[in-house]
Amino acid sequence: MSPGSTTVPDRVVIDLEKLFTARLQAARARPYLATALFALHVVPSRRVPTMAVDTHWRCYASPVFVDRRPVEELAGVWVHEVSHLLRDHHGRSDRVARERGLTGPAERLRMNIAADCEINDDAFGDGLVRPEGAVDPAFLQLPDGQLMEDYLRQFRLGRLTESLAWLDCGSGADGLERDWDLGPDGADGLSEQERDAVRFRVARGINARPGSAPKGWRRWAEKVFHPPQPWRELLGAAVRSATSSGGAGEDYTYGRPSRRSAGTPGVVLPSLRRRPPRVAVVIDTSGSVSDAELGSALLEVAAIARAVGGRRDLVSVVPCDASARAAHSLCRAEGIPLTGGGGTDLRTGFAKALRSSPAPDAVVVLTDGQTPWPDTRPACRTVVGLFPRERSNGSWDEDDPEYVPDTPPEWARVVVIESGPGTAR
Repeated sequence: MSPGSTTVPDRVVIDLEKLFTARLQAARARPYLATALFALHVVPSRRVPTMAVDTHWRCYASPVFVDRRPVEELAGVWVHEVSHLLRDHHGRSDRVARERGLTGPAERLRMNIAADCEINDDAFGDGLVRPEGAVDPAFLQLPDGQLMEDYLRQFRLGRLTESLAWLDCGSGADGLERDWDLGPDGADGLSEQERDAVRFRVARGINARPGSAPKGWRRWAEKVFHPPQPWRELLGAAVRSATSSGGAGEDYTYGRPSRRSAGTPGVVLPSLRRRPPRVAVVIDTSGSVSDAELGSALLEVAAIARAVGGRRDLVSVVPCDASARAAHSLCRAEGIPLTGGGGTDLRTGFAKALRSSPAPDAVVVLTDGQTPWPDTRPACRTVVGLFPRERSNGSWDEDDPEYVPDTPPEWARVVVIESGPGTAR
């Protein structure tokens, strides 16, 4: 037996030297995945059709498959399998199964196929050979660049997939435990903390050199560093926090006598009536904000009105691009005109909102952030709902490659608004 070979219990020899050479080649082609590739422990097994992974980061390899495939192709398989684990396809498949009531091996096969489509649309090329039989979105006549959950909604098992019955990337791809899995008590598995540490190191490597990774990996790395949170709840909480101390005692009423009346027998003293807080919403209507985002902004205005007890008269809206328009009250019967489309300078929107009478107790700004900000902190609380932007070709502005917009000021509470989850700071 050669030094680079080992045997499985039924005496079948597996060429570990060839398999490890392929892993090294995969790490050279995708250096940002090296930490994850070398964290996998190899388990030779004749029970897997090709190569597969379990949820504890073991890689099961078929000796026959390893013998019949060239090193270059095995390198692509290495990257494919570790991608399932990094992207938590097993955990996501379990969540989808619970939410949509999907049960049985057939549905898990469909999840495996959908997960493969998420990985394989941009996994190969640039030094990495595409493995034979790799399933991508084009095979199912679907577009690239989507997530496993999206692909699951767009196809069913049938004519297009009948040739994929052999496909099995293991429990690490679809969450369904296999009879060959060593399980949580088996040798050489990674703990939950070790798996998280591997993911974090890979994400850090991708973010350090984002130009070297495909868009799908950059999207994944960003979410590892900034775990998704429900931004609607965050924005609502931020508004409620900003307005909880708002309002002021501005008039007296006998409807609720003052507690000091107890010290003045025979005299009823009025109490100071506290008015509810007022909120001014500044909406960025510049050309860089899409119609869909403006629609989201109007939905948030309605949510803000609910946060102040449903009092529409307490909420005003200031559309603003490079200059601020008139402030509109929600009590008006007609719709709020979100006119604009030019450049962006929300400092004029702040000024318009703060000059309104009566003055607001809180200012909420809904913007993409590509604007100058006020130099001084307003007298009231400020919440910024931020539509996120990705840099294109390394620049925010085609006319000025060096331009980078200012980040929202430290005195503002910032919530990132996304089409799905978001984050806050």
